[in-house]
Amino acid sequence: MSDLKLTPLHDLHRELGAKMTAFAGYTMPVQYPKGIIHEHVHCRSRAGFFDISHMGQCRILGADAAAALEKLTPGGISELAVGRQKYTVLTNPQGGVIDDIIVTRIESGLSLIVNAGCKEKDFAYLQQQLPGDCKFIACAEFALLALQGPEAVNVLRAYSTAAASLSFMQICSTQLAGIACEVSRSGYTGEDGFEISVHQNDAERLARVLLNSPEVEPIGLGARDTLRLEAGLCLYGHELTDLISPIQAGLGWLFKKGHTDFPGADSILSQKTHGAKQRRVGLLVSGKIPVRDGSVIYDTADNPVGRVTSGSFSPTLKQPIAMALIHSEFAHVGTELLASVRDQPIPVRVCGLPFVPHRYQR
Repeated sequence: MSDLKLTPLHDLHRELGAKMTAFAGYTMPVQYPKGIIHEHVHCRSRAGFFDISHMGQCRILGADAAAALEKLTPGGISELAVGRQKYTVLTNPQGGVIDDIIVTRIESGLSLIVNAGCKEKDFAYLQQQLPGDCKFIACAEFALLALQGPEAVNVLRAYSTAAASLSFMQICSTQLAGIACEVSRSGYTGEDGFEISVHQNDAERLARVLLNSPEVEPIGLGARDTLRLEAGLCLYGHELTDLISPIQAGLGWLFKKGHTDFPGADSILSQKTHGAKQRRVGLLVSGKIPVRDGSVIYDTADNPVGRVTSGSFSPTLKQPIAMALIHSEFAHVGTELLASVRDQPIPVRVCGLPFVPHRYQR
């Protein structure tokens, strides 16, 4: 793992006893000594601290930055007010997804967060596609931290009333324990929470401040994945790929009415109007055997109708759950299907998403 990158919190993770793993070109904590289920439950009940510094941060500066990015996405960027965020996708000419991203409107243009495994291709794509009057800046010197869970707001309130007063998908510049930060009320666990962009030189100091709060415990990649799965949120490379459209992935709500000038618009808008052949669904799994990514889904006549994109045990529901991309005629809630696990049929039932209700502070 010598060629893997380290986040600014690498030494702290080791100090905290983290089990480390390779992820998206980085050495990252997969879990801490108390284990994934404990971390998951702690985040749902109190507050969890996440190092997400492997994610890519960049800025697009200029008066026309929003209009330029609008042409690469399903839209809604131009209407963003300063201090507001939007989740969206970069689409490709074939109608698939290059990446899912978070866009923030700032005074000088836009700030973006992209996925760790996609940031090099995203940054190259943006620099190629953006017009000359937009300035692209990769912000490699900034770390990204997350504080998620019902008690996260109380932790931050002790350091910044401005941050604690934010609503979901709002952002502010503030100080936490005297450290300059950009704090947004956002996250990818389904819980109320915050993401904090901070200079890499200050990241460990801020992390120790937050972890010193009795409500807060560190959370690794393992629980981060089970939390986002329970929340029914897409993971790039699983529910979203360059071959899966935003409509198939259930992201039709992203689209700005009347916006047709973006890559893959003909294919994607046709699916939006007439329906896609496949749809992302939730699956409740019978028994105790988890149904993992790649498992084939069959109808009751033993015909293949789709595949699992993500699957795990749900600590909240205390049973295995999964998301799958299946033929649309089988996507109705309540449909009984079968998943193949080591050549054994496991009964599954289509259910609505999310599995666990979101608790965003709107």
